[in-house]
Amino acid sequence: MDVNGAASLGFDADRLGRLEQFLDENYLANSKLKNVQLLVSRDGKPAYYYHGGSLRDDGTPMREDALFRIASMTKPVTSIAFMQLVEQCKVALDDPVSRVLPEFANLGAYAGGGGSVPFAPMARGRPMRFVDLMTHMSGLTYGFQNRSSIDAAYRKAELDLSRGAISSDEYIETLSRIPLEFEPGSRWNYSVSTDVLGICVERLSGMKLGKYFKRHIFEPLGMQDTGFDLDPAKQDRLADCYGYRPGNGPQLIDKAAESRLSETAKFHSGGGGLISTASDYNRFCTMLLNKGQFEGGQIIAPKTLDLMTANHLPGGADLTEMSQSLFSEANNAGTGFGLGFAVVVDPARTLMPASMGEFYWGGAYSTAFFVDPVERITMVFMTQLYPSSTYPIRRQLKTMIYSALTKSYS
Repeated sequence: MDVNGAASLGFDADRLGRLEQFLDENYLANSKLKNVQLLVSRDGKPAYYYHGGSLRDDGTPMREDALFRIASMTKPVTSIAFMQLVEQCKVALDDPVSRVLPEFANLGAYAGGGGSVPFAPMARGRPMRFVDLMTHMSGLTYGFQNRSSIDAAYRKAELDLSRGAISSDEYIETLSRIPLEFEPGSRWNYSVSTDVLGICVERLSGMKLGKYFKRHIFEPLGMQDTGFDLDPAKQDRLADCYGYRPGNGPQLIDKAAESRLSETAKFHSGGGGLISTASDYNRFCTMLLNKGQFEGGQIIAPKTLDLMTANHLPGGADLTEMSQSLFSEANNAGTGFGLGFAVVVDPARTLMPASMGEFYWGGAYSTAFFVDPVERITMVFMTQLYPSSTYPIRRQLKTMIYSALTKSYS
């Protein structure tokens, strides 16, 4: 670590150095996590970097250019892509989704049935709008929520695992036959909304989602290692992926050398399909920190990003008041939701060091990022353990990063 560099950016280098010891002693030495990467920046300049553990289950050392499955950290990328189309007036946030997806014209809320009996006719209410997709207030769900007959129908259709199974059109056709959990706009539920949004990007742009990302986001940002398909020439850089087992060490669930990620994806999941690196995603975060600007180019307009990072929950509510999810990548207390990001609306209620307006998200394999526009801090954390709710590492990292801050802008 560059001690002078950290100090010049307003951090105590010794306190930042505690992160390495903490990760080593609490997660790597006991194999709770097999690999970690952490990159903390301020004003777009790196203040702290650490990587540890092994890239592969065979003990292959971790490397700086390791590739990770970033899962739901795909969602903010999809949200930026959609808002680029909004800026071009190809679509509006309050347009009905059925304008782009006519298959959704008769979609309504659950009115009974399911399981061993057919669903009752759907209750037609307020039509789903694009803003409902972006805020996860669409009435859609995830099969892994595992609470209702709607979730069960998602699992039966394998909608959470569609990479190699179905096309975008088939995905929408399947969804259109399953009732919504609730009338759009009435509640918040973590869902496949951003997958649907990604399909809308495809239909509006006439481009496969990965191609749109590459041309309009990844190439301008220099994100050369991010995409839906694993380049065979880069397979040796992909980290193995693990699943949590209570009372036992993590179980290998996707061996990099045999991963299906090297096969061309039939479905580009805008909600969770990307592979990336810490360096690449840091570029994306730096663009967000700089109000859409990156190295002289403008990915999204500042006012558009302001709109995206405002709380769009009704009445300024936080997720404790609106969420019916058993799982999401957000902390509920003091946290609202914008257009693709969780947003801190009451730092005190989060019970963590935070800034008003800070925004963030994470992925199912325990990856995470945050952007603090007040203190000008960004963090990218990479690892590969499912599910992300296993350990409180995101809270711990935030606490230690802010405890090292000596110069505040607030």
